[in-house]
Amino acid sequence: MQKLLGYMRSACQQYNMISDGDRIAVGVSAGKDSLALLAAMAKLREFYPAKFEVAAITVDMRFEDRDGDFSEIRRLCEEIGVEYYVKSTNLYKLIFEARNESNPCSLCSKMRRGALNLTAKEVGCNKVALGHHLDDVAETFIMNLFNGGTLDCFQPVTYLDRQDITVIRPMIFARESDCARVARKENLPVRKSLCPADGNTEREEVKQFLSSLEKKYGNVRGKILGAMQRKEINGY
Repeated sequence: MQKLLGYMRSACQQYNMISDGDRIAVGVSAGKDSLALLAAMAKLREFYPAKFEVAAITVDMRFEDRDGDFSEIRRLCEEIGVEYYVKSTNLYKLIFEARNESNPCSLCSKMRRGALNLTAKEVGCNKVALGHHLDDVAETFIMNLFNGGTLDCFQPVTYLDRQDITVIRPMIFARESDCARVARKENLPVRKSLCPADGNTEREEVKQFLSSLEKKYGNVRGKILGAMQRKEINGY
């Protein structure tokens, strides 16, 4: 946990992610990344120079028209002193049944983020923290390069003026393996995703591609982030 907290504190300070009085909603699925972020944000508020509050929000896609069981996450939130909210939606039915999307990930991501941001505003939060880590930075950069020929990626900090909310990504210096280690050691209630597309996506292909490159060229993901910082791509 200390290693992850070190990465997060460094990112938060370098990109001015947190200010005094912030109320930050952590977007929480049952995956290791978002749960590691939640646990770490709860600890970070204890010693970070700026004082802030933490809430947790889960967007329930209602797979197969059933309410999700988030009781384990609720118990975790009670243990670490974080308010927890579940936003019920019909996103599964809309994306996988009504529209029958052949490539659902992009649309699903946009709609889940929209529901998350709206709920965050409803419960009095001015910022939303997402569980993207360094692996996600590199993978997104490569996907945008290969698909659109652009040097592009999500930003560490993004203000969404239409929704009047700021999105932050405190784990951008941490590796996916750091999140997995925290999830194991903290015994976080990680569950396998029920999404039909899980493990069979373009992002998974890029993940495997970068892993194969790292066998020969070392820390490829870290080098991509370093190059983005030197060229100040998308605010890095």
